[in-house]
Amino acid sequence: MKIAVVGFDVEGRASYDYFVAQGHELTVCDQNTTVVVPDGVETVLGEHYLDNLDRFDVIVRTAGLPPAKILAKNPGLEPKITTHINEFLRVATTRNIIGVTGTKGKGTTSSLIATMLQADTRDVKLGGNIGLPPLSFLDQLTADSWVVLELSSFQLIDLQISPHIAVCLMVVPEHLDWHKDAEEYYHAKSQLFRHQSGDDIAIFHGQNEISERIASASPGQRIPYLISPGCEVSDGNFVINELTVCATDELKLLGKHNWENVCAAVTAVWKISQNVAALRTVLTSFTGLEHRLELIREVDGIRYYDDSFGTVPETAMVAIQAFEQPKVVIMGGSDKGASYDQLAEVVASGNVRNVVLVGEQGDRIRSALERAGYKTTTPGGQTMTEIVAVARTAAQPGDVVLLSAACASFDMFKNYEDRGEQFKAAVQALV
Repeated sequence: MKIAVVGFDVEGRASYDYFVAQGHELTVCDQNTTVVVPDGVETVLGEHYLDNLDRFDVIVRTAGLPPAKILAKNPGLEPKITTHINEFLRVATTRNIIGVTGTKGKGTTSSLIATMLQADTRDVKLGGNIGLPPLSFLDQLTADSWVVLELSSFQLIDLQISPHIAVCLMVVPEHLDWHKDAEEYYHAKSQLFRHQSGDDIAIFHGQNEISERIASASPGQRIPYLISPGCEVSDGNFVINELTVCATDELKLLGKHNWENVCAAVTAVWKISQNVAALRTVLTSFTGLEHRLELIREVDGIRYYDDSFGTVPETAMVAIQAFEQPKVVIMGGSDKGASYDQLAEVVASGNVRNVVLVGEQGDRIRSALERAGYKTTTPGGQTMTEIVAVARTAAQPGDVVLLSAACASFDMFKNYEDRGEQFKAAVQALV
């Protein structure tokens, strides 16, 4: 077959490797004219990369490229468009697949589920939006393997096959710069559940109306968490089926928002194994993921935390609420179509000593803060070294300096990882 791999990022490269190994004729299409491709591969690079895609039998869309953008130049090609995730779900040798989505907490919850299953001596692979593109470990799977996939709305919008266990965390409007509106965003999330059967399992946030609505697309067994029969917090313990897994104060993860992630993970794993000892071992030792409330170091009595993964106001809100001590918070970046009004209210009441504002959205955040009655803001500068220096000057011994931008990173950095790595480097350089 003639196959176009549209978007040659990490996922696109893994798709290329998978399809070329089967002997198909591959063409790489990418807007980036400097993208590096294997020798001898046909390419269409630059502004016309989406032209004349009807000449291909299959079009493999990379996650970050909206289907609507392809169809605007190639109407009627929906049946030819697939994705890395769709192909994996189609050909995987195991049906033991867990998909996790939501606005925040996907990475932590997916990692908890995978680590809990590993502690129960299961063969587990973690992939999707976190970890590896799943087609890259396809040949390592057996019928008994478990696969945990963190899945974004970009990956889900045209999903054609749903996993056996689907988990929806809290959902609030996000990525409105990519989706045409919030309803399209919710609809994309619901695709994780829509193609399930009556034998499948849908797990959802029991206190989030949107999460419940999204999971209602499933014809399978629907189980809430944070309320019975799923895992919930009761008298300071994580409890499921009247069994105590561990106490909340034994959790190594920072912040009460992670209680929700724990309850979601335990509810999902409980449908596979009731090994309380394995669950407890993970929960009392798992310290979290890189760029998620990650302690970098303490300098002159000030602790510096990297929460660069948080790219929406809601993640910044929970990060602020994770610390009781005074905080200097670094905020700003590129636009994702979000409102900052609720975030401003949290800042105003959240023991925040100073907000260091950066990037394209700095002025909008400052305006929202002023409307909420908060006026202690400082411009951060143009480089991460300058930003960290400003935050250090604003902080006092005993404070927390928190990078939790509430925005995407693309105005000043390559991505949230680059932003986090530059923050780490600047903090490590402090003397």
